[in-house]
Amino acid sequence: MQSNAQLEYDYSIVKLFTFTTILFGIIGMTVGVIIAFQLAFPELSNLAGEYGTFSRLRPIHTNGVAFGFTLSGIFATWYYVGQRTLKMSLKESKFLTVVSRLHFWLYFITILLAVVTLTLGITTSKEYAELEWPLDLLIVVWWVLWGVAMFGMIGMRRERTIYVSTWYYMSSFLAVAMLFLWNNMEVPTFLVSGEGSILHSVSMYSGTNDAMVQWWYGHNAVAFVFTTPIIAIIYYFLPKESGQNVFSYKLSVLAFWGLMFVYLWAGGHHVIYSTVPDWVQTMGSTMSVVLILPSWGSAINMLLTMKGEWQQLQSSPLIKFMILGSTFYMLSTIEGPIQAIKSVNAIAHFTDWIPGHVHDGTLGWVGFMIMAGLFHMAPRLWKRELYSKSLMEKQFWIQTVGIVLYFTSMWIAGITQGMMWRAYDEYGSLLYSFIDTVEVLHPYYTIRGVGGLFYLIGFLMFSWNMYKTATSGRVLDREPANASPMAS
Repeated sequence: MQSNAQLEYDYSIVKLFTFTTILFGIIGMTVGVIIAFQLAFPELSNLAGEYGTFSRLRPIHTNGVAFGFTLSGIFATWYYVGQRTLKMSLKESKFLTVVSRLHFWLYFITILLAVVTLTLGITTSKEYAELEWPLDLLIVVWWVLWGVAMFGMIGMRRERTIYVSTWYYMSSFLAVAMLFLWNNMEVPTFLVSGEGSILHSVSMYSGTNDAMVQWWYGHNAVAFVFTTPIIAIIYYFLPKESGQNVFSYKLSVLAFWGLMFVYLWAGGHHVIYSTVPDWVQTMGSTMSVVLILPSWGSAINMLLTMKGEWQQLQSSPLIKFMILGSTFYMLSTIEGPIQAIKSVNAIAHFTDWIPGHVHDGTLGWVGFMIMAGLFHMAPRLWKRELYSKSLMEKQFWIQTVGIVLYFTSMWIAGITQGMMWRAYDEYGSLLYSFIDTVEVLHPYYTIRGVGGLFYLIGFLMFSWNMYKTATSGRVLDREPANASPMAS
């Protein structure tokens, strides 16, 4: 093995996943903006026949952002953070190099096939689990390959202490493996009946059982794709970029185990006031409220890491992204438990307040953190100065405005919906028809579309900045120790 002084990290796989992060981010967010404006202006659904309808495009948006953009960002940062915190290089193992390459290419092919099949309307119709069984089998293969690469790297480590970021990445791998396998148990109908499409399948669960398993999976897909690996990202990149130690390593570990034990029980809050057993609903509500503690433990730890160094917010756009991302994480993780309280859920359920909650987390927390991580990695990957600090600043403010427009319009729209649906006259009849609520919400849907467009513009600015960094940024003679060098 190479000594620490001679250790050269293998960034080739990191660059590949960085490319897919940007590619699938552009695709997923563009489709998101289109469907946002379709809700405000339904005639936009007729521009491409059946292939341009909301029902075809919406799964492409959710899968493109959740499992294209976000997972690519997680994989890119893992192969970067893992090598550096474990003090090993993929170059030292031909086996792990092959495994990581195979992981990338099978993943890339799967996401491309997902776009094609969803566009054609080939879907299980289970939210966040829309892909049919052949693609599910592909996902299992490359997820296992990621695990082989991850634990192989851990087994080769020179650093005896496993840094907390690695624990969060491991939790993502293990939890999603369990959740995905159980929720995607399905029967290919052609293989059983000899009729229909070879791609079609039905869930092994039915009725209430299907709902419980689906939302046990659905909510925890958020937990272990949108939460734990993103926490892993900030626990590495914020101390690196700021030059500060994590405020409390003990708090990071305590919050980790709190998330592990509590998050898995919270999915029942998606099926409140449904036919699932009452104890499932109550447990989901209770655990969601308890979840505030480990969630805020992580977020407060991130913010206190900057204690005494808040002036860095003025000079570093990357610090801005991470600190505001942590703030959005705090907002999202107090809002979710509030919505899970049964009396609040009676108003919020099925309303636009729910996507408002989802997107202040995904746009502010997940999006900002992944972009900040990629910005930090770029000078190390390509040995070039970041192309433009002023472009980063502009991107930050454009996207921040976009996020605020999005979630505030959806908060107002959702609460308005909930109150209108519950309004009765003195005879016990509904005061408003469904179309009445649709008409009232039109301006808020328009604002939501504008907010999404702002965020997309910011992401295109990010993509251009990354491209120019890789191709024409000023060449660095040595790797920066902490803060990322950037042109003004």
